[in-house]
Amino acid sequence: MASSLRLLSIGALGVFLTGCQSLMEQAYEPSVRPSSNPQIVDEVQKNDPRAAMGAREHPRIVASYGGEYHDRKTERLVARITGALTAVSENPNQSYRITILNSPAINAFALPGGYLYVTRGLLALANDASEVAAVLSHEMAHVTANHGIERQKREEAEVIASRVVAEVLSSDLAGKQALARGKLRLAAFSRQQELQADVIGVRMLGEAGYDPYASPRFLESMAAYSRFMSVEPDNDQSLDFLSSHPNAPQRVELAREQAAKFGPEGSSGDRGRDYYLAGIDGLLYGDSPEEGYVRGQTFLHSSLGIRFDVPEGFVIDNKVEAVLATGPGDIAIRFDGVADSSNNSLEAYLTSGWVAGLLPETVRSIKVNGLDAATARASAERWDFDVTVVRLQNRIFRFLTAVPKGNADLDRTANILKASFRTMTPAEAASLKPLRIRVLTVQPGETISTISSRMMGTDRKLDLFKLINALPAAASLSPGQKVKIISE
Repeated sequence: MASSLRLLSIGALGVFLTGCQSLMEQAYEPSVRPSSNPQIVDEVQKNDPRAAMGAREHPRIVASYGGEYHDRKTERLVARITGALTAVSENPNQSYRITILNSPAINAFALPGGYLYVTRGLLALANDASEVAAVLSHEMAHVTANHGIERQKREEAEVIASRVVAEVLSSDLAGKQALARGKLRLAAFSRQQELQADVIGVRMLGEAGYDPYASPRFLESMAAYSRFMSVEPDNDQSLDFLSSHPNAPQRVELAREQAAKFGPEGSSGDRGRDYYLAGIDGLLYGDSPEEGYVRGQTFLHSSLGIRFDVPEGFVIDNKVEAVLATGPGDIAIRFDGVADSSNNSLEAYLTSGWVAGLLPETVRSIKVNGLDAATARASAERWDFDVTVVRLQNRIFRFLTAVPKGNADLDRTANILKASFRTMTPAEAASLKPLRIRVLTVQPGETISTISSRMMGTDRKLDLFKLINALPAAASLSPGQKVKIISE
């Protein structure tokens, strides 16, 4: 129940906006191009119609995940892993184009024609080359089995159905929710396709010389990370591997059965731990500078020079399209910004039609820490909203707070946002540094407690340290052992 309520509250903000553009969307199409520096091949097969399908979607995928992540050392690492898998692929003539996405999400996927994607968030969570190979071999299996072509046929039928829904129910909340459900269905392969990719992927792992048990091992690591990052233990995470790749226990068991064909666990295959850790040392972790930073209850963006706080108990999710926050009582917050080239008043902007259900009599001009602002109330379906806009130079920043109708916390939540939104000082902006994965060698006398205390960007230092190093609850460290921490 907690999961469905949280997703519904975020969905309410999406339905509530009618024509919202985010900071990133302002330069969406022109600034994004397919990679000119593929890591596996110089050029995807020109005459392959499946590659043309992947090429059409590539810019949109890259934009949706914050662009490409470029680091020569990490790119060489991923290329090495993919190259080893390509040599044992079921289709040796298939070329692959691997892109590292600049996103902290835990995800990997493939498009027809050999377009492979892995996020830097997944690379940060993995502890050896065999775990990344397990993910990539699964995605390569989708390509060799032509699952993307089969999905396209379903998409064509879905487009027709969506057009009917849009025409008949365009102003109806149920219609919009039906469109959203259609998109979610198209984001995942069928259960049978996933199982087939699991079988092919584990076989590729073993034949490439990697530890075949990396597949079930990393599935469990990703599930543990998803639970750690959730507001509630059972909540789904959007844009991650497990939301688009079902993690049923039988899938883990199937992976173990396939791995057992290569021998007992620990008896065969290389994990590639040392060269993997060397390849991700210094990897960007969490938010990128271009998207701003989340530090506890605070969002900060040095380039835009702004910051604000959310109430205690809220969790901030810094997405490409907007900053979202969810909290107790099914309250949701959305923050974004749009370019402002007009001289119109902010009151006029609020009533210009981008807000559905706006109550015109509630529109009023205010000041937010010395900045020109305006605020209003809105109502739609089962939700009440506070809408506040703030002008800063050539941008309008927008706060939308949604609560279930009658929830008395609307004013308190919105007022915390308004009171805390301000410009950053030059010293504050200069002090902001991104977090990175740092690989350390355990020294004599050091313990899990002493090393985890050096973790940054989290209040749950010990838990996250164990998680990113896949350490069991009762684990201890030995001198000379290599471990990952998160620090500047």
